[in-house]
Amino acid sequence: MHGPEGLLPLLMAAGYLWLVVRARRRGPWPGWRTGAFLFGVVLVAVALLPPIGPWAHDDFRGHMLQHMLIGMYAPIALVLGAPVTLLLRALPARQARRVTALLRSRAMRVLADPVVALLLSVGVLGVLYYSPLYGVMSGQPVLHHLLHLHFLLAGCLFAWVIAGPDPAPHRPGVPARLVLLGVAVAAHATVSQLMYSGLYLRVDAPAEQIQGAAQIMYYGGDIAELLLAAALVAAWRPARAGADMTSFSSKQAQAVRGPR
Repeated sequence: MHGPEGLLPLLMAAGYLWLVVRARRRGPWPGWRTGAFLFGVVLVAVALLPPIGPWAHDDFRGHMLQHMLIGMYAPIALVLGAPVTLLLRALPARQARRVTALLRSRAMRVLADPVVALLLSVGVLGVLYYSPLYGVMSGQPVLHHLLHLHFLLAGCLFAWVIAGPDPAPHRPGVPARLVLLGVAVAAHATVSQLMYSGLYLRVDAPAEQIQGAAQIMYYGGDIAELLLAAALVAAWRPARAGADMTSFSSKQAQAVRGPR
């Protein structure tokens, strides 16, 4: 592995598989969810390791491809792995109740608000590319690593709020989530079009790199958001739409007990 970021995929995979082993003491765990999570880990590794990792340091197009993989594609697969439910099944009952209490806390309700998730995942792009922030963070390795971590966590938060199988404390109904996803599509399109034109952009890179990166964001973002919409619709149960918060406690309790 190359550098501290190379350790991240290994730690993610090892942690998830350790939880799977513990959870299976209470019953089976769906193999396809394990596969989904590990596929997300592979996408993170592809983004951070050669050839994309070094390319991203020297070419703005590489940076944008890295951002797409870490912040949009990998989170969909990771969230479909239902890591929160797996954690609750693997932990002893007392510790699982503490995690449940944390998920129901006021701070988590704010963080999991769909608008907050949208701002953290998409809204931050405007701040990053249209202020000196990108240049500052690119020149500092620690800040650059933190930027990658933000992309990953914010992407997972947004994917969880929109289509995650794990219950969320402040999740609206499916129609509202589809509208929110439409807003994300429009926001990505606006940022990418402005980037292609070069207006107000604060990125020091050749024009062909900037335009190539804008195209990666435009088309790559559309595909990722279509995949997220497909995951949302595939898991939709109309009779239970909008009932996430009402059934939050029962879902968490079932996760702790294990599958029936």
